[in-house]
Amino acid sequence: MTYVGMTLPMSVVSLISWVRHPFRDSAQVTVAKVSKKAASVMIVLSVLVTVGFYFILRALGNANLLFSTFSVTTSFAAAFLTFLRSPYFALAYALNDAVLIVLWSLASVSDLSYIPMIVCFGVFLINDTYGFLSWRKMAKMQSQSARNGQPKHSPEK
Repeated sequence: MTYVGMTLPMSVVSLISWVRHPFRDSAQVTVAKVSKKAASVMIVLSVLVTVGFYFILRALGNANLLFSTFSVTTSFAAAFLTFLRSPYFALAYALNDAVLIVLWSLASVSDLSYIPMIVCFGVFLINDTYGFLSWRKMAKMQSQSARNGQPKHSPEK
């Protein structure tokens, strides 16, 4: 429900944003800083999404309501930050991975067949951490390129 109703539409909007903001006409997206206004909008919308999904998940009889609700919050924040082209989207996804590791760990207490999901989200956590570090590196490179007046970024080979 959260992926179809929230993450998928945000991914489409994010893709459009990324395509519309190439770094100096390259295949690389321009890394952006989150403005105070955008951060405020994200916080307000995150609270609204969290409250809404709390009641939805409670009505559905979710066994781990608080962790599941927090997972929705981190997913929403990650999708919103992806749209904004902020490196912090990867940190939000990493936090979501950690929450999902907790959720799947709780589920695996009663059914060991869920252990592969813990491993899966552990790998996602590693990947999202690497993604954050890579985006920070890319932001630094773009900033230096802009300061030096270089006409176009050439990816390292």
